Amino acid sequence: MSGKLEIAARNYETLAVDDRLSRRDRARARLWVGTALSKDGQHDYATRVMQVATRDFEDLTEPDDWSVAHQKLALARRGAGDLTQALHFIDIARSSGTPDSPMQRVRLDTAHGHILLSDAATRDDGHLVLDQAAKVAAQYGLVHQLRSIEGIKAMGEGPTGPRQR
Repeated sequence: MSGKLEIAARNYETLAVDDRLSRRDRARARLWVGTALSKDGQHDYATRVMQVATRDFEDLTEPDDWSVAHQKLALARRGAGDLTQALHFIDIARSSGTPDSPMQRVRLDTAHGHILLSDAATRDDGHLVLDQAAKVAAQYGLVHQLRSIEGIKAMGEGPTGPRQR
């Protein structure tokens, strides 16, 4: 998406309604519309779009895509400041699907840690989850994910400086 989020969302919208694609591919495109909207700060609209994709994955009996959709829903709700729903959706994502690869596990743990870091009451847990995700990312050479984790942790430190250990 590389920063051109509105253009990305429009391009994915085109794919989401393209009858030449399978229903699964259209649902995936719809999920990416929501992802772009969420990254652009349009969290409520993104949530609505992602919920449609989630229902599509359920209808299609695609448990792994359904799980990923819940992960993305969790991040959209986190962005909207709705941490209760964010935790609800990330719990669904964590308890469903099958993290077949270190990449999937790191992504899921990163999302979970990001949500936990958003609440002062769970901030320490968030750092622990992100630290574990960073170890796995480093172990498997997942450089992009490692940078993302470091960025999330830096944002979580906020204006008051680094957390005390």
